[in-house]
Amino acid sequence: MGAMKKQKKSWSRKPYPTVDIIIETVREDGRPGIVLIKRKNPPYGWALPGGFVDYGESLEAAAVREAKEETSLDIELHEQLHTYSDPDRDPRFHTITTVYIATAKGEPLAQDDAREIGIFTLEDRPCPLAFDHEKILEDYRRKKQADFQSPCKKKPKK
Repeated sequence: MGAMKKQKKSWSRKPYPTVDIIIETVREDGRPGIVLIKRKNPPYGWALPGGFVDYGESLEAAAVREAKEETSLDIELHEQLHTYSDPDRDPRFHTITTVYIATAKGEPLAQDDAREIGIFTLEDRPCPLAFDHEKILEDYRRKKQADFQSPCKKKPKK
């Protein structure tokens, strides 16, 4: 009976699906950057824009909605970076986030859960970031470096 009780309890506790968005844009100085928000609610700190997926909503629709709510930007999703599921990634409760890479034009404006907003390069961004966003941006940096191929580098013949 104890095992069944324990199993039933675990069925009722499920992780919350979330999305985070790496929004690529151009800074005032002409350099490429990414949008970060300073959170209005706990856990405080700088973070990627994002939030909870509503019931009946796709991950892609949630990413577009959350980006608009927090940054006022209309984004174009390009690809999924990765899904992160470490139970300790959010200090409040267990969340699973799917991270998207998107682009936007225009000036972001802090709204909804965002107290402040900024466009930062990976090198000049505030540290530390909330949640596991340091790890996410490190994975993003590695992906960007791997995506870059010199036009002078010849592909091996098969």
